[in-house]
Amino acid sequence: MLGTKKVFTLNDGRQMEIETGKLAKQADGSAVVRMGDTMILATVCANKEAKENVDFMPLSVDYQEKYAATGRFPGGFFKREARPSEYEILIARLVDRALRPLFPENYHADVQVQITLISGDQSTPPDALAALAAASAIAVSDIPFNGPVSECRIAYVDGAFQINPSYEAMERAELDLIVAATADNIMMVEGEMKEVSEDLMLEALKQAHDCIKLHCKYMNELMCEVGKEQKREYCHETNDDELKERLHNAVYQQCYDLAHKGLKNKTERSEGFAAIKQAFVDTLTEEEVTEKGFMIDRYFHAVEKEAMRDMVLNERTRLDGRRLDEIRPIWTEIDYLPLAHGSAIFTRGETQSLTTCTLGTKLDEQIIDGAMIEGKNNFLLHYNFPGFATGEVRMNRGTSRREIGHGNLAMRALKQVLPSQEECPYTIRIVSDILESNGSSSMATVCAGCLALMDAGVKIKKPVSGIAMGLIAKDGKWAVLSDILGDEDHLGDMDFKVTGTRDGITACQMDIKCDGLSYEILAKALAQANEGRMHILNIIEQTIPEPREDYKPHVPRVFQMHIPKDMIGAVIGPQGKIIQEIQKETGTVIVIEDKEEYGTVDISSVNKEGIEDAVRRIKAIITLPVVGEVYHGKVKNLQSFGAFVEFLPGKDGMIHVSDLRWEKVANIEEVIKVGDELDVKLTDIDKRTGKFKLSAKLLTPKPEGYVEPEPRKRNDDRHNKKPPFKREKPSLDADKPSFKEHKGNGDRSNK
Repeated sequence: MLGTKKVFTLNDGRQMEIETGKLAKQADGSAVVRMGDTMILATVCANKEAKENVDFMPLSVDYQEKYAATGRFPGGFFKREARPSEYEILIARLVDRALRPLFPENYHADVQVQITLISGDQSTPPDALAALAAASAIAVSDIPFNGPVSECRIAYVDGAFQINPSYEAMERAELDLIVAATADNIMMVEGEMKEVSEDLMLEALKQAHDCIKLHCKYMNELMCEVGKEQKREYCHETNDDELKERLHNAVYQQCYDLAHKGLKNKTERSEGFAAIKQAFVDTLTEEEVTEKGFMIDRYFHAVEKEAMRDMVLNERTRLDGRRLDEIRPIWTEIDYLPLAHGSAIFTRGETQSLTTCTLGTKLDEQIIDGAMIEGKNNFLLHYNFPGFATGEVRMNRGTSRREIGHGNLAMRALKQVLPSQEECPYTIRIVSDILESNGSSSMATVCAGCLALMDAGVKIKKPVSGIAMGLIAKDGKWAVLSDILGDEDHLGDMDFKVTGTRDGITACQMDIKCDGLSYEILAKALAQANEGRMHILNIIEQTIPEPREDYKPHVPRVFQMHIPKDMIGAVIGPQGKIIQEIQKETGTVIVIEDKEEYGTVDISSVNKEGIEDAVRRIKAIITLPVVGEVYHGKVKNLQSFGAFVEFLPGKDGMIHVSDLRWEKVANIEEVIKVGDELDVKLTDIDKRTGKFKLSAKLLTPKPEGYVEPEPRKRNDDRHNKKPPFKREKPSLDADKPSFKEHKGNGDRSNK
């Protein structure tokens, strides 16, 4: 049999498989991971040599779900897989963040990881298996890698932890985390929670790590079985140790002193470090600068990082002079944009978000048509990060993966406190435009989004705030930093974003860049983050303590009503005629959904009177006519014997000419015309035909001395006529032959 396979059993009894050597054998490494009927193929390819003057890890990770994996056709005109969806991009980012820190620092060859869902079922979501497949492909290749690493999902469902739960179980989960780790250390965490405690989150990380250790064990065994313990040799950096030492001796103390000055302005700090570097470059010959300029940049960056980290650990102070747990100054403002449904500015230090909230109808819902996930989304959060936010000249080339990831984190943080659809039948869109950035712009988006929701009048359950925590650790010393700067994120060992209310955590995202992160440090970071969140919540609540009592005047109002399921067709009408007419005449937008127990009708308009008119019309359609009730109708047709009146939408009745007025009507057209409106009384419903009999005269006073006309007499002669003569059927005597016994003899004269 082709290939090598490792099969192992999880604690809950489910099996997982890792197979290699069967598919995609020309890639540097390939593997198929299977759990249940979900199968993921991952491949990895790396160039042998690095490009010149590259000092970073050129890694690209792509994830794609094949529609055939679930027996479906792709949507759209071309009916084929095209650009990745946001969901696929988010999964690719999860894998990227798990893999990237584990490549050697001096390995700079282009590496491409491609992950494909080739079979999928609803009992096993594929996002929790993608990193395991990718890491397995790298493990069975000769690409240098400090792994193995893997991911798993852990959820807290019905009071117990579950590893890699089904979609159905995830809907009930109080905690939903994707955790990436090596056998020794947690590398990445991302997820959402329903206001859980820090202790519950730590326990979830421990249980997820236990599962990942099992993954790593079998990946190592697979690597040994295919003989890939020895990785390829490479040389992607040219070094000059003498120049490196000379630069370190010349600039380290200067960088340390500048970092200790506590300059609050990012530009001033950048210019200060640039001046130190230039002063050293001026001591070199022109030939050295030309030949070794790239090395100088790399060595100076390393010294700058070392000096800044040492300063924080030794002095217990920050680059901008703050204490380790101090939050930058914050100012906020709401209702800044006059025509937005809700708007807010949140500024913390040199990070600023201008955020809007827009309320729409069900027609504005996002349609999700993925290979694994289908449905609609009525809460959207979009995050935009233009170049000018950091003073850069950068072309706008569409939404970046980073923007999608940051927006998704903020969306997860806020969706936990949104009201139900019954309380707020709107589609909600939040847009965060980052106008300045120096660290933690995604957390500024969470805070500004919360303010914009309350400014719009959305009755959120509780305010939410967010904070980004950092870490610097070296030689047993460590410092947890609250509200990190961009430089502290870049030079530090951790970026840990935590959002939540006063009662618990709603979302988190953590990336670790160091080895040996203990649970003691994690607990300290979570406790310090809690203090920072409370500080920011105080400022949010000072700005607007609770959502507005009502929506702003220019916000479309939505009225929701329930109707019987069997009346949905009557409201819509043949080919949508009735509902289109109601929308046109009332200036409203009406959306009807067929639920399990009833039909839901959403009526939206800026005009309150239009909504009331539409509601009245719909209620009239679903109302059953009652004999004796008075209705307001419109004449649709005239005949010599009476008028046909629509007294309820879609329901016509007839007023006989004798029921129009008390006095005799000789010519009906002299009394009433098509299009006239009048009140009528329902006097009878024919039990056999269901026809409605109406009267107009019964709603007017009977004239004094009015004498009821005598009933028309029947013509007695007509009723006394004798019945028509009946020819009696002759009987056949028994002794006469029957018809069958008469046989023709050919004598026509005897007939």
